[in-house]
Amino acid sequence: MKKYIYIIPVILLLGACKKFLTVEPKLNVDQSQAIVDAGSAGTATNGLFNTLASSGYYGENFPAISYLAGGDIQWTGSQSDASDINKHLTSSTNGYILTAWTTIYETISQANYIIADVPKVTDPLFTTATRNQYLGEAYFIRALAYFDLARGWGGVQLILKPTTTPADNTGIPRSSLADTYAQVLKDLNTAETLVPSAVNRNRVTQKTVWALKARLYLYTQQWALAEQYATQVISDATDYTLVTPYSAFFANNAVATKESVFELAYTVSNTNGHSTWWLPPALGGRREWAPNTGLVALLNNPAIGGNRSALIAQTAPPGNLWYGQLYYRQPLGTDPAYVIRIAELYFIRSEARAEQGNLSGSLADLNAVRARAGVPASTAATLSDLLLALEKEREVEFPFETDRFFNLVRTGRAQTVLSLPDTHLYLFPIPYSQTLVDPELAGANANPGY
Repeated sequence: MKKYIYIIPVILLLGACKKFLTVEPKLNVDQSQAIVDAGSAGTATNGLFNTLASSGYYGENFPAISYLAGGDIQWTGSQSDASDINKHLTSSTNGYILTAWTTIYETISQANYIIADVPKVTDPLFTTATRNQYLGEAYFIRALAYFDLARGWGGVQLILKPTTTPADNTGIPRSSLADTYAQVLKDLNTAETLVPSAVNRNRVTQKTVWALKARLYLYTQQWALAEQYATQVISDATDYTLVTPYSAFFANNAVATKESVFELAYTVSNTNGHSTWWLPPALGGRREWAPNTGLVALLNNPAIGGNRSALIAQTAPPGNLWYGQLYYRQPLGTDPAYVIRIAELYFIRSEARAEQGNLSGSLADLNAVRARAGVPASTAATLSDLLLALEKEREVEFPFETDRFFNLVRTGRAQTVLSLPDTHLYLFPIPYSQTLVDPELAGANANPGY
């Protein structure tokens, strides 16, 4: 039987000053010869990483949804979809939402093919170690994709097998949030047994798996396990450390520093789209995403932002416009995407320790990150004070990464901090086009309020 990939319609964002949407049609792509030997298995796995790093996912769209919704970034352009997310007026027809949703499911689809077909390859040149690495990476990336769907949309449809005909993988009901997270953990457990132990910041290793497990256990409030897995990564001080100063992990064209647990690499032919949106025209960008005045004040405050002020810069007079410079490299678009940094593991362990009553240990982890930023040590002494201090520290540590909005939702603080009119905005809408073709996503099955 020939194999087919069922491609969901993907909206691509193009144009200069306003929104132009190109909708790719549903296609059945012949994949009958896709994975037949060691070489094609490697090609498929590289393709999986490319989709994870694409503009629809970590290369632009998915992080943007998080920080545009997080209250610290202003939209300075004219595209209504981005503006609506920024103003918490997101609708089910929002192009950014559709692009993220479809690209994440495309990532899952590619992972499913690798998981299904790589074990069948009989190529004598295909070593067990390489086979296991490809399989482990597919399981990890599928876990990350379902984790991102869960924190963005809640419980989702769990598609775990390849689509060999257009009729496959239809009629699958949405799973609960708990079941979606359970699938994430199942995939991570499998990946952990397959991937290598040697450090590689651009591929998946055991410590990459442990780091995502720590994040998962934080989201599911399993504090002891969150602390355990965060510690397993932090304890490897030879390979992972808070580099100093803060800018050392990204400035001067740095890549794959000891700060990074998992970062995605880009080239001139496979670019990261963030710099186009952050940089001003004089540097080749469009500056349609910019730090708002509140964030600028925080980052420039020596007692709060410290040396994290390196994240922002200002254009020359008479404009004097602030812009983000986490993504800045030339050729444009060759910046890494930071998926997991060691600073996050310190925050995870700090929160987990606080929730278990270890306030001194929690404070030590929080202050380790503050010391790296060159700010005075926190004196938070109660659970509530520590949790609030962690919230504020994340705000200035990860303002241009995929953290702020999801963290506020996870802690139940988004409505208060962002002045949201209703908690239904904690979840993104199911894309309208998907509700039209799949009744399992429509009506009562859709996210409420949209």
